[in-house]
Amino acid sequence: MMSGENNTITETQKVSGSVPSVVPDQDHATVEFAAANDRDHKYLTQAVEEAYIGVECGDGRPFGAVIVHKNEILVSCHNMVLKYKDPTAHAEIIAIREACKKLNEIKLSECELYASCEPCPMCFGAIHLSRLKRLVYGAKAEAAVAIGFNSIIADGVRGIGCYHKSNLEIIKLDVSIAEQVFQNTKGKFSI
Repeated sequence: MMSGENNTITETQKVSGSVPSVVPDQDHATVEFAAANDRDHKYLTQAVEEAYIGVECGDGRPFGAVIVHKNEILVSCHNMVLKYKDPTAHAEIIAIREACKKLNEIKLSECELYASCEPCPMCFGAIHLSRLKRLVYGAKAEAAVAIGFNSIIADGVRGIGCYHKSNLEIIKLDVSIAEQVFQNTKGKFSI
């Protein structure tokens, strides 16, 4: 990242009702906590719906992702770990792969990713490498840990400092539907 780049949300970009953050470091991204506006709520709701679909059809665990390109859903998918017998088939990875195919590009700089849950370190790495311009997520990683997912995922997200080195707008929406998906699907899949 070049010095002097500001990767935080400016005051005019925040939605009303957002929780104010500390004064941002001008050289690093910060995670903003925000109330959902209609647009963000719509796309995040679709990601949460995908999380339910993935569990119900037996494809994977309760994680969903949506990639939006020019205000249109380009890709909507869910975790496919169980279906593909592939530990890397997380919803965000599948979404990035499909979006790259559809756009015939490896850089998704005109796209936004909506994830039902805070991305793990592997997914965040893919998000960073694909140059997505914006990440919006619902549940914190701790919500997955609370129902039995390995805590190393949440610890990994905190420990690598990936958010602070990214040239990416990151927003954690304050919506309960993203947290509820874990409790509502607990026991319907194996960890």
